[in-house]
Amino acid sequence: MEENTPDQRREPPKLNVYLPIAFALVMIIGMQIGFKLYENLKQKVSPRQYASTFSGTETINEVFNFIEAKYVDTIDNHKLVEDVIEETLNKLDPHSNYISASELEEINESLQGNFDGIGIEFSIVQDSIVVITPIAGGPSEKLGILPGDKIVEIEGEMVAGIGLATKDVIARLKGDKGTEVKIGIKRNNLADLLHFNITRDKIPINSLDVGYMLDEEVGYIKLNRFSATTYDEFGRKLRDLYDVGMKKLVLDLRQNPGGYLDAATKIADELIGGRKLLVYTEGRNYKRRNYFSKRVGLFEDGELVILIDQGSASASEILAGAVQDLDRGTLIGRRSFGKGLVQEQHQLSDGSAMRLTVARYYTPSGRSIQKPYNNEEEYGDELASRFYNGELFEKDSIKVEDSLQYRTVSGKIVYGGGGIVPDVFMPLDTSYSNPQFLKAQGHLPGFIYQHFSSNQEFYLNMKDLDSFKNRYEVSKNMLNEFMTYLNREKVDVKLADIQEFLPRLKNDMKAYLARQIWKEEGYYALLAENDEILAKAYETLKEASLSVENF
Repeated sequence: MEENTPDQRREPPKLNVYLPIAFALVMIIGMQIGFKLYENLKQKVSPRQYASTFSGTETINEVFNFIEAKYVDTIDNHKLVEDVIEETLNKLDPHSNYISASELEEINESLQGNFDGIGIEFSIVQDSIVVITPIAGGPSEKLGILPGDKIVEIEGEMVAGIGLATKDVIARLKGDKGTEVKIGIKRNNLADLLHFNITRDKIPINSLDVGYMLDEEVGYIKLNRFSATTYDEFGRKLRDLYDVGMKKLVLDLRQNPGGYLDAATKIADELIGGRKLLVYTEGRNYKRRNYFSKRVGLFEDGELVILIDQGSASASEILAGAVQDLDRGTLIGRRSFGKGLVQEQHQLSDGSAMRLTVARYYTPSGRSIQKPYNNEEEYGDELASRFYNGELFEKDSIKVEDSLQYRTVSGKIVYGGGGIVPDVFMPLDTSYSNPQFLKAQGHLPGFIYQHFSSNQEFYLNMKDLDSFKNRYEVSKNMLNEFMTYLNREKVDVKLADIQEFLPRLKNDMKAYLARQIWKEEGYYALLAENDEILAKAYETLKEASLSVENF
C-alpha cells in the first residue's frame, strides 16, 4: 500500500468530479441507514396519551379535512399523514424520525440480533443469486450448501436472469421459523441442479465481526453495531482471548454507527475499573441520568487501543469518549461522526413508530460531541466537507472550538461540539481517492465468487490460514482473469490505471478468497496486512511494552 506523502496529506488529491460526490453519498446514506437501525434506547415506550399544548392543531385538522373534501385527484390519506409526520420530525433535528410499520419489523430484527430464514449471505452477480457463505450453524450450512453455489430456483420458479433485486430475494427466502422453502442450486461442474428442502430457523445477526490474537499477547475485536446481543458476544470473545493469554486489546469501532446505549455502557464497564461515571444523559423534560461502571470487569488493567473513524457514531462515541476522558486507553484513527442525541421510541396506534430526540448525552468530562445541526443542508454534507477540506488526510485540517475545551482525568485537553478527535491521527488511505481503483475494487466480490466457484476443489484443500497468508500469491493469470471480467462487465479500467495500487488490490483479492475458506477470521486477517491504522495500534501497544521494560 502506498503511503501518503506530506504533499498528499496537506491537500486532498484532485479527483474526477464524480468521485467525491459518490464518496459523500455512500458515507451519508450509510450513516442514515445506521441511525435508523441502531439508535440509542433499548426499551420501547408503550403508547401513552399526552394532553396537547400545541396551538394550531385545529388548523391542521381543518387543512386535512379541506384536502379530503375538495382536492382535484384521489389521495392516499394514510400516505399523506405519514409524509406530514416524517417531515415534521425531520425539521426538529437530524435523528428524530418516523418509521413505517413495514420498516419497523426489519429494524427490530436487527436490534434483537436475529431473524427467521435459511441462513446464507448472498450477492447478486450477473443476475444470479450467489451464495457468499452459509451462516455457521444455520439450516443451509447443515444441509451442505457451499460458497459459490448459485440459487436458480425458489419454489420451482426460475430466479436466475429475471432481474431480481436483493429485497426480492430476501422476501422469497425469509419466513417464519419452522416453515419450509424449496430451492434449486447450480453447483460448479455438476450438470444437474441440486434440490434442497430447507426448514427456516432463527438466524443470528452477529454484531461482532471477528476476534482473534494478533500475536501471543495482543487481541483484536471488531464490532459492527451495538445491538441487544452485542455485550454477550463481546463478553464471550473477550473471555476466549483472555484465556489464551491476551494482555493487550485493540477494539475496532470503525464504521460502527452505534445502537443501544446499554450495550455501550456494559462494554465500557468491562474495560474501566472502579465506580466511575461513563456517560450521562439530560434533556429539557428528561432528568439527568448517570451511568457508572459497577462490576469488576474482565479487562480493566490491560493496555487498550480503540480505533475510530468518521463512520463511528452514537454508542461507538459513548464508549470511545469514556475511554478517552478517563485516560483508560488510546484512540487512533480519524474524528468520529459527532452524534450525541438520545432518541426514545414511541409505538403509534397503526403499528408504525416515531423516534423522538429527548436528551443529549455527555461524556465523563461533560462534553457533548453532537455536531451543529442548525443548517440541515450543511449537516447532510458535513462528511463530504471533511473530504474536500482535507481533514481525512491531515490532522491540522480538523476544526475545533477553543471555547469547547474539556480536560480528561489527567488534564489532557479534549474538545466537544463535533465528534471525538482521536489521540493519534491516521489519514485516509490514498487508494480511496483513486476513481479507477475504486471502480475495480467494487467489482472484486463478484469476480472472487465466480473465480472461487470455478476452483473450489483447489481452494478448499487449503487448510492452513497462516500458510495461505504467507505463501499464496495472486498470479498474473488471475489478474488477467480479473481484467477480462471487468471488460465483460463494461468497467472501463486498465491495468496501467491501477498499477500503483496493485499490492492493495492483490491483498484484497486474497482477503475475499480467505473469507470463502476461513470465514470472517480469514477475511479480516488478510485485510489487516494492508491496514495502516491497525498497524499503528499494534505498534503503539508494542512501544508501550518496551517503555515499561526500559523503565
